[in-house]
Amino acid sequence: MPRTRSIFNCLLSCLLIAVPSLATANVTVDGVVRDSSGNRLKSASVTLKSGSFSVSIRTNPDGRFSFADVPQTEGTIDVAAQGFRAVHQSWQGDGNVAVHLEIVLHPGPAKEVMTVSAARIGVPLSDTPGSTILFSAADVTAIPALRIDDVLRQVPGFSLFRRSGSRTANASAQGVSLRGLGGSAASRALVMLDGIPLVDPFGGWVYWDRIPRVALSSVEVFRGGSSNLYGSSALGGVVQFLTPEPNAPAFTLETSYGNENTPDLSLWTGSRLGRWDYSLATEMFRTDGYILVPDSVRGSVDTPANSKDVTVYARVGHELGNNGRIFARGNFYTESRNNGTQLQTNDTRIGEGALGVDKQFSNNDSLMVRLYGDVESYNQTFTAVAPGRNSETLTDLQHVPEQVVGAGGQWVHPVGGSHTLLGGADFSEVIGASNEILLTGPNRNRNGGGRQRTLGFFGEDIFRHAKWTVILAARVDDWRNFNGSLVTVPLAGSPAKTTYPSRTDVALSPRLSVLWAVNEHVSLTGSVYRAFRAPTLNELYRTFRVGNVLTFNNAGLSAERLTGAEAGVNLSGWNGRLSMRDTFFWSDIVDPVANVTLSTTPTLITRQKLNLGRTRSRGVELDGAVRVNRDIQILAGYSYTAATVVSYPGTPGSIDLVGLDVAQVPGNVFTWQARYWNPSRVFVSVAGRFVGQQFDDDQNQLPLARFYTMDLQMGRSITPHFEVFGAVENVFNQRYQVARTPVTNLGPPILLRVGLRLSYPAR
Repeated sequence: MPRTRSIFNCLLSCLLIAVPSLATANVTVDGVVRDSSGNRLKSASVTLKSGSFSVSIRTNPDGRFSFADVPQTEGTIDVAAQGFRAVHQSWQGDGNVAVHLEIVLHPGPAKEVMTVSAARIGVPLSDTPGSTILFSAADVTAIPALRIDDVLRQVPGFSLFRRSGSRTANASAQGVSLRGLGGSAASRALVMLDGIPLVDPFGGWVYWDRIPRVALSSVEVFRGGSSNLYGSSALGGVVQFLTPEPNAPAFTLETSYGNENTPDLSLWTGSRLGRWDYSLATEMFRTDGYILVPDSVRGSVDTPANSKDVTVYARVGHELGNNGRIFARGNFYTESRNNGTQLQTNDTRIGEGALGVDKQFSNNDSLMVRLYGDVESYNQTFTAVAPGRNSETLTDLQHVPEQVVGAGGQWVHPVGGSHTLLGGADFSEVIGASNEILLTGPNRNRNGGGRQRTLGFFGEDIFRHAKWTVILAARVDDWRNFNGSLVTVPLAGSPAKTTYPSRTDVALSPRLSVLWAVNEHVSLTGSVYRAFRAPTLNELYRTFRVGNVLTFNNAGLSAERLTGAEAGVNLSGWNGRLSMRDTFFWSDIVDPVANVTLSTTPTLITRQKLNLGRTRSRGVELDGAVRVNRDIQILAGYSYTAATVVSYPGTPGSIDLVGLDVAQVPGNVFTWQARYWNPSRVFVSVAGRFVGQQFDDDQNQLPLARFYTMDLQMGRSITPHFEVFGAVENVFNQRYQVARTPVTNLGPPILLRVGLRLSYPAR
């Protein structure tokens, strides 16, 4: 009996101990993950632990997560997302109500910040075996420059055809070059917006003003031959603009007004409705401009070079399950310019449409597909300016219609834990013409044009093992020029038609890149590659005249082919606050296209697009950043470039160009920026840029002197959603040379402006 009573007491004690546990209800833990700007982050990894209980999920398209039936009332949660610092925090509840958490992720160091341009998929910036510069939306805002191409001039090695910018430059002078490859109007670097080419398909130049500044989430600049993934135009690298996908209602507006009657407004807004998201952006700009030529040579024909433009951008997307998205976007852009005299003008209209699909599969494979097309109309007038610049005569009224269609896709397939395979193809076809009404000379009309079709296949293997990252990639492009012709209608007699034979060529573009992480602070990189650029329809079929410089087309141009190598060292330290990237590069181009001077008289300089034999560009790039604390940053960059002609077949009676510098390439460029950014108190940003001497012509007869400019921006927040600021470009009003063919043109004088920014959520 005593033994029975003992067993009963033991069972009763166990029951009394268990009752409180049975009475405690399981807990629900939910929450939202946002970035530091308030935008909700989808697909963030969330891991909850409570005692021995552990479970992981990803946030939904609204940035939300929820865990039901958590067995205890306290625990920890870990949240991580690409490009952000991971968060680890504790949580606790009382068992009666759900635990709600608001998680904010802040941008992470280089090891966590992702870039897509170097490999066509997300790769940590620290693991990129190449020279990559990344601007966040905050970086773009902090740089005092008004136009986006002037923002990019903070990257050493970035340049347009000439030193002038999109505020005043003719559209056909806005082709981009990287690493001292030289400028010839056509871009020698590929420019993209969300993976779709932004380069003008006929001329190879870029309409930088199509991109509203406040619509950017980041900007990537990858320097070095990239035809292995992107084909023609990526001869010197890639510039990619990325826009955000809204996860909640958001709104950003920036507007300013400056001297030279320069108003500007840039707006972006977007939201999400269930599985649908939408965004709308616009930018409107105008300026009365300034007179390009110095007072000493100015005549009555000289008027301010002014411009005005409007762009409208809209996109709508729809989630496909939890791992996919389809979107459609449209863009309309219009601009008009006065190019510095009473009769020289140009205007452009562009309409673009695009469709895209992104899909990730359960085995971590992913698919990306893009379809796009645009229609463009470009008009320009050309004149001859008399000596003394007191009269000019219209010589040519030119109309350039063009259309392009393109498509591309890629598949990504992880293999084990060390390989990522990527393969894809893309296609484009351009139709363009140059239709001219000739007002001087023996001819009445001249109409030339044709088609260019390009098909490319590419593959890549990204191998990671221990401290090594190896990227092996290759691409084959088949491009064809056809239906090329030139019809000349004389003042008297019958029209003459020249039909150009179709031409087909194939280019192989391999690349091998290696990165060795010596330790967590030092890594060494090296790359070897081939790249190419096919001549544009503009170079093949369009003759043009600017002032007293006449440049002939050349339907017989060959493709440019580059062989390059680079080696570098990446350094980081001071708890992630210090980063440096130093790169030595060497590039040889066979058959580079150049504007070669054929003859010079007091009233006319005649040039033609010709293939030189070979040019060589070699030098070093240094980029560094110091983040003293959350509010203070100092950034600097330097490039030294020696770009020379090493062989030249020559033309009868021409000057030998061997040993001369490649036109439009400065030897030294130094940029720096310092900022204190605490909007609740004050924000200040100062940027400087030194550009060394370069030559405006192929014969090195027209040097452009070195110069140094500084820009400044100051402001503060009035409320969390409202900022006021003032900005000054070219603080010291340096009137530097941008061109000397045949008369000197000057860069922009000081530009002072005041403005405001509105944002929701608060920045």
